[in-house]
Amino acid sequence: MKRHVFTLFIALLVALSAQAQEKYAGGDISMLPSYESANVKYTDAEGKRIDNLITYFHDKAGFNIARVRLFVNPNKKDVGVVQDLEYAVALSKRIKEAGLALLFDFHYSDTWADPKAQWIPAAWTSIPDAALPDTLYQYTKRVLTRLVAEGATPDFIQTGNEISYGMLWGPDGKRNYYCHYDKDANWERFCKLLTEAGKACREICPDAKIIIHTERTNNWNGTMKIYNRLASVDYDIIGLSYYPEWHNNLLSLTSVLNSIHATFADKPVMIVETDYYNNWYPENATYNFTSTWPASPAGQKKFLDDLVAAVKDLDYMTGILYWFPEENPYNNRVYEPWYNHGLFNPNTGKVSDALFSLKALRNNLTSVENVTPATDAAEGTVYTIDGRRLSSDAVLPHGLYIINGKKAVR
Repeated sequence: MKRHVFTLFIALLVALSAQAQEKYAGGDISMLPSYESANVKYTDAEGKRIDNLITYFHDKAGFNIARVRLFVNPNKKDVGVVQDLEYAVALSKRIKEAGLALLFDFHYSDTWADPKAQWIPAAWTSIPDAALPDTLYQYTKRVLTRLVAEGATPDFIQTGNEISYGMLWGPDGKRNYYCHYDKDANWERFCKLLTEAGKACREICPDAKIIIHTERTNNWNGTMKIYNRLASVDYDIIGLSYYPEWHNNLLSLTSVLNSIHATFADKPVMIVETDYYNNWYPENATYNFTSTWPASPAGQKKFLDDLVAAVKDLDYMTGILYWFPEENPYNNRVYEPWYNHGLFNPNTGKVSDALFSLKALRNNLTSVENVTPATDAAEGTVYTIDGRRLSSDAVLPHGLYIINGKKAVR
């Protein structure tokens, strides 16, 4: 009878888990150490100084993930391009120590990598093109080995940033090796590069999920063709950027998301970049949504509330990361020009209400606190969601567990 009760208990938990997996909510906080070094003042809603913003993100804003970017040899003349290996390792270690999952973002460039710029690092320009896949493999392996050694093993890894049109272009500002989803040129090269980068990830961080990050969020045809062409590449998650001023409204977004799921059903989706304006709206934006979401703290919050509501119940959506929540020009403008997307009031340094909007994304776990596996739920007993009993002193990766008969999320 005891075994029968326990079997029913586990079956119930598995069913509940399948319906309600926890999602990830957080942000790219790659500039935080620079703001801290400049003694920028962050305060809570009552005006009390926040001494440890990572802890605040985790404990108060409900963040359970943070992203860190890395440049090969950062061109520190470019705004925001300061994340060399020492910087990225130190920040990643702090994130893991604070109890958040880590998304590590390889830019594979000395400066911003995005759809218009995927320039090869200067130190790699003399390497024969046929040798670049191995160069990428060795570099990725070396970086990840260092992170693991420092206790900062990534949970998610982006092998490239917004790589809709390939990577390692150039040199000399020429878009050699540019990939277009409607043309065959350079895709074989691109897939080889991603394959070798992914190989390093699997070897050094076998439990990490590999993300392929693009940004054609307003273009289902382009998105479909990109991921079709990457079918031979080993990866786990489709990562997207969603900025409404460039990528249209939420109806358009969810249409693309559902199309992705229908076509690539084995690939979960994560919005790894999004944000909105807390003051002015750009004149060159493709879409103007100020009538829906004013360029203000209130509009910023409404955007995030609406975004979370739009995707929260999509079971294939694994999470949302806000880009640059730590931006705060209140008493020291570290990032110029002012980007105008941070989740702190630029006139006071106080936290904005929008910071707490992403927390709602995680409030989707079905409660199982009152379900107990009879006498098997002895004090200190830990089970995985699939019924495996663990030692009470086991090191638990991020996930859902039953500890002493109660749901526990780490």
